[in-house]
Amino acid sequence: MMKQTPMKNMFFLFTAALIWGIAFVAQQVGMDYIEPFAFTGIRSLLGVLVLAPTVYLINRKKTEEQKAEIQDRTTWMGGILCGVLLCIAANLQQIGIQYTTVGKAGFITALYIVIVPVLGIFLKRRAGLKLWISVFIAMLGLYLLCMKGSFSLALGDSLVFFCAIIFSLHIMVIDYFVPKVDSVKMSCIQFLVAGLLSFVCVFLWESLPAWDMIWAARVPLLYTGILSCGVAYTFQIVGQKNINPTVACLILSLEAVISVLAGWLILQESMTNREIFGAALMFFAIILAQLPERSSKTEEAEESCLTKEST
Repeated sequence: MMKQTPMKNMFFLFTAALIWGIAFVAQQVGMDYIEPFAFTGIRSLLGVLVLAPTVYLINRKKTEEQKAEIQDRTTWMGGILCGVLLCIAANLQQIGIQYTTVGKAGFITALYIVIVPVLGIFLKRRAGLKLWISVFIAMLGLYLLCMKGSFSLALGDSLVFFCAIIFSLHIMVIDYFVPKVDSVKMSCIQFLVAGLLSFVCVFLWESLPAWDMIWAARVPLLYTGILSCGVAYTFQIVGQKNINPTVACLILSLEAVISVLAGWLILQESMTNREIFGAALMFFAIILAQLPERSSKTEEAEESCLTKEST
């Protein structure tokens, strides 16, 4: 029974990565019709429409004891904080994807798998030599993938990189709140907050999109609203509940590989040999960062075995 739960959650996280990888294509296509803040606002509120009935049905089936176990105030706190972070990250990504390719956006976003353990240092988590080597390799890969003739990131790449930092915070916040809250309800709250904040930005910096433009972007909006928001982000929250955050990051990072394949298959995007090598270095760094450290107890056991064999 203990073995089945991690496998189920691994399936949730892999499905989320698959949906997000393809969503990069939908996000880029959607920019042909709607401005970034409006796109994020509409897709987020579509996520609320998908999840609200689910929250209602799940709540009806819960016993009074189950309802008492859930800290409703904590659920709202987690949902609001996640919503603010999601609003910032999603809009940075949505704006940035206009100025870069789907494949590069996917790989740069996947840097959260290195950023998450680095941020953990500030929570007094030990960082070994392997982690710093991973960071160095990832940054070298980012340079090869994104630099355009001078020591500066292109606009789109820079925005997506900052998006990766915010997504890292989002993952850590979820890891903190998810054992204490109603996962689906927290997901619904985060989309409500992200959608409302995005529309505030629409009124400040954009203009409301005309209905014919919304209708023209219906396929990207429905995909990112129903699948990317309503399904994938909820699967992320549910999947992180019973799995090591390190393993969760590794599985979620597969969205980078899927985004490259989706850009190649759907948008016919190509990458230079230099960019392919940079992407390969980033993926190698992502894998290296997640390899388990040798514990001191294991090393001591091996040393004692060697000592016995020598005698």
